[in-house]
Amino acid sequence: MKRFIPFLLLIPTLSFSQPTNQDSLWAPFRWFAGEWKGDSEGQPGKGKYERIYKLIFNNKFIEVKNKSTYPPSQENPNGEVHEDHGFISYDRTRKTFVLRQFHTEGFVNQYRLESISPDSKTIIFISESIENIPAGYRAKETYKINSENEFVEIFELAEPGKDFEVYSKAILKRVK
Repeated sequence: MKRFIPFLLLIPTLSFSQPTNQDSLWAPFRWFAGEWKGDSEGQPGKGKYERIYKLIFNNKFIEVKNKSTYPPSQENPNGEVHEDHGFISYDRTRKTFVLRQFHTEGFVNQYRLESISPDSKTIIFISESIENIPAGYRAKETYKINSENEFVEIFELAEPGKDFEVYSKAILKRVK
């Protein structure tokens, strides 16, 4: 029995030092965890973004909370405040990530992961479905990591039968 005691003492160390499959699974997205602020421009005008990415439920999902504020402008005299909450999950059956967004305007977008670049610095999601919008619309979310504390998000829409067009582009910087 005395021979096994040193080995038993190593078990907690070994379990903490080796990444689990769950940790490896989330590797391309862990970088986003934290609080972000930034500026955007596009069809709604120039705006300010606040966003939080957080791993939740024992690292099984990433929760995304976003608030975009657009001050009054000539094109949009009342200004606009947009909020959406999203969740990134891993669909084990399809072996892909899924992003679901719930928007204050009543839209619900479900995206599937289209691609992750070999260096994990560009991530693209393409919509599978969009609720509460005319049939045939598509959406695309592209995230490009510029540096340790900055990324660009490009949101594109495509009307039925048309190509994607940039709706908004935001540059976000890590706050925490």
